[in-house]
Amino acid sequence: MHPQRRGHSFSCQKADKLHLFFMFTQVSGHVPRYDGDVVIGGIFSFRTGLKSVCLLLHRLLPFDRREICIYCCLSFNFREFKFAQAMIFAINEINENPDMLPGVKLGYRIYDDCGTMDILRAALALVSGLGGEVSDENCTKIESVQAILGHSGSRPTIAFAPVVGRFHVPVISHFATCACLSNRKEYPTFFRTIPSDYYQSQALAKLVKHLGWTWIGVIAVENEYGLNGIAAFIQAAQEYGVCIEYSDAFSSSGPPADLQRITSKIQSASSKVILAFMSHREIKLLAKQLYEQNVTGVQWLGSDAWITDHSLADSEGHGILVGSLGFTVSRVQIHGLEEHLRGLHPSLFPHSRFVRDFWEDVFDCSLKATATGRRKPCSGLESLRDVESPFTDVSELRFTNNVYKSVYSVAYALDALLKCEEGRGPFSNGSCANPAQIQPWQVLEYLSMVNFTTPEGERVYFDSNGDSPARYELVNLQITNRGTMEEVTVGIYDASQPGSQQFIMSDTPLVPVSVCSESCPPGSHKVLQKGLPVCCYDCIRCPAGEISNSTDSIHCMKCAPEFWSNERRDACIPKEIEFLTYGEILGTLLASFSLLGVFLTTLTTIVFYCHKETPLVRANNSELSFLLLFSLTLCFLCSLTFIGRPTQWSCMLRHTAFGITFVLCISCVLGKTILVLMAFKASLPGSNLMKWFGPTQQRLCVVSFTLIQVVICILWLTISPPFPFKNMILYRDRIILECQLGSALGFWAVLGYVGVLAGLCFVIAFLGRKLPDNFNEAKIITFSMLIFCAVWIAFVPAYISSPGKFTVAVEIFAILASSYGLLFCIFMPKCFIILFMPEKNTKKHMFRKSTNNR
Repeated sequence: MHPQRRGHSFSCQKADKLHLFFMFTQVSGHVPRYDGDVVIGGIFSFRTGLKSVCLLLHRLLPFDRREICIYCCLSFNFREFKFAQAMIFAINEINENPDMLPGVKLGYRIYDDCGTMDILRAALALVSGLGGEVSDENCTKIESVQAILGHSGSRPTIAFAPVVGRFHVPVISHFATCACLSNRKEYPTFFRTIPSDYYQSQALAKLVKHLGWTWIGVIAVENEYGLNGIAAFIQAAQEYGVCIEYSDAFSSSGPPADLQRITSKIQSASSKVILAFMSHREIKLLAKQLYEQNVTGVQWLGSDAWITDHSLADSEGHGILVGSLGFTVSRVQIHGLEEHLRGLHPSLFPHSRFVRDFWEDVFDCSLKATATGRRKPCSGLESLRDVESPFTDVSELRFTNNVYKSVYSVAYALDALLKCEEGRGPFSNGSCANPAQIQPWQVLEYLSMVNFTTPEGERVYFDSNGDSPARYELVNLQITNRGTMEEVTVGIYDASQPGSQQFIMSDTPLVPVSVCSESCPPGSHKVLQKGLPVCCYDCIRCPAGEISNSTDSIHCMKCAPEFWSNERRDACIPKEIEFLTYGEILGTLLASFSLLGVFLTTLTTIVFYCHKETPLVRANNSELSFLLLFSLTLCFLCSLTFIGRPTQWSCMLRHTAFGITFVLCISCVLGKTILVLMAFKASLPGSNLMKWFGPTQQRLCVVSFTLIQVVICILWLTISPPFPFKNMILYRDRIILECQLGSALGFWAVLGYVGVLAGLCFVIAFLGRKLPDNFNEAKIITFSMLIFCAVWIAFVPAYISSPGKFTVAVEIFAILASSYGLLFCIFMPKCFIILFMPEKNTKKHMFRKSTNNR
């Protein structure tokens, strides 16, 4: 861990009027180091802006006075801290990847510095390998780095890159765009994952030409970045016939008169287009000044240093920047980075001053043991997982992706170095580097040969000047319906394409300042108004089943087949899956009637069992009666299989169980019917029919009829069994989960067989309806089978015409109705006699009644 002076909340530089600078502290809050086999350095500025505090010091003599100025770093820069965290995230990701750098662990050392002198000091510390300050009492281990990532600014990079180049240490910047850094003689070890300003100037010139602007003004920041940028732009613009009305420069630390001079030029100029080649600090000052002077009607062209800076929306006068156009690097998604950022906690960096300040600023609390000032102590429960801030926002990863690519560029270079085959290496006689003693100049050699493609499909390599491929997005700053300012991509520029294909943009003229139509919210899409430019449109609500989940959508997207649009039409939600459940009223009622049937059948069985020796029970074949009651219980229970979510097993069970149990039931009824006829015939003189239809034949009859249904069900399940099916045709907004029959022939064969037996039973019972009263069970069976057949004849059209889950309800109703019909018609009269008219349950009574009827 880098040492840190106590008592200082930020780093300051002291300088006298002779510009002799010396340090009271070396560095401010640091990100922790991470030891590894190969170490990468990083330099970032977590604080931006300088404030000078000057003191007049008196020496021993009255005339010996000297003014000392302290330059202090000011506000937090969450973007820079995100850059550092992106570097840490990429290194951790590489270390966890077994396919990259096998057996080698990457480490990092990151400096947080403000001011060019501090940044230079940090670079020298990384190159020299000093872990901190060196004194007689404190000597540190030498740990030099193999490459340095940073800095974001061109000016600091210009200062330290030549010095670091003397040591052959590669410097890879993610944001330093000055074209001067492409000079290989002055910056031999410099690389960057962001395009040079030379290409940005070319792209801006093409944009001006494309929009038909030929009279513009140019303003720049007064340093190498701004002056080199506008020089390249003016040269390119003049080749396209564009005239520059004026060009000027100023610095954020310069005298106010410079800003006043530029404001006067803008007010008196006839051109209404201004190119601002500067950073966010200068554009904020200029926008505020123009806002105070009530200057409007200006079309801005911005450089990538400020065109996508989110802090613009918080500055005074930022409204005049609405409609600005500019080029910036493409935005991408880095999977896992958001989780990494939201997982940040002070406990991970206990010695980092900036992490503590960042945490206290985000949650407005103090990490000290006791509250200080107006802030209460932190509870320890704070978490970034529920916080929305520029730090955790990963929707606009542009320059952060450059940091990510920088780390991977070094990793791929090291990977190639470690996998070098002797005799094919890039060094003398085809030799390879010694993996145990990797030198920066060796990494530099491999870095110049890096060529890989990111998961997003972006190709990363460096040309002979250390520059990356130039590819930009053209963005337009617009006001959203939330009142914030955001950039909208309206074109691209790719320098690797042929000249006529480098710049692509809509042919419709842009009207970036005036707003013809309000932004279309999510859930609607834009429909261009005939004869008007693209900014004039109507917001049409997306039709049902289609959505738009972003502002100003061009068209609505259709939801996937299993999804449907929500009420706001801004998201596709899973369609409601509908099936008959126990929780709904219909399912509860049907299940209740099913259980009631089971209860009544069980109660009847108990009554018959308790009176099994009585004449009434014995006269009606108690064995078949009990088997019939058992089958009726199964019929009531099988209806429960039709309720609930259909599955593979429940679909096969519900139909086969229904078919087998009903055949068993009808077989018992048929057996009883035949038995009644046989008994009557056998009672006639000279008849011996009963010996041909005894108990054994009765059992065989029931088993045979049931076995035929079992065979039909087995064939059905073997050839084409029922299965759960999502019916998305019946309704557009919901899915009907139902059991598909598989083989319709199998289903109707099962049902038809039940119908054949029921019809046969009805015919036989009908033929015996005029038997004597003691054998009047034939009448009862005739009536019960009449109900049974009526129910199932009515079932067929109702089953075919019922939609969705009501098809299942109709089937359950048919099962219950026919089962109740058999139970009540066959057993209720007998139970009534057994329980309430026991005097009729005697042989004498039955015999007398039979004799009278003869």
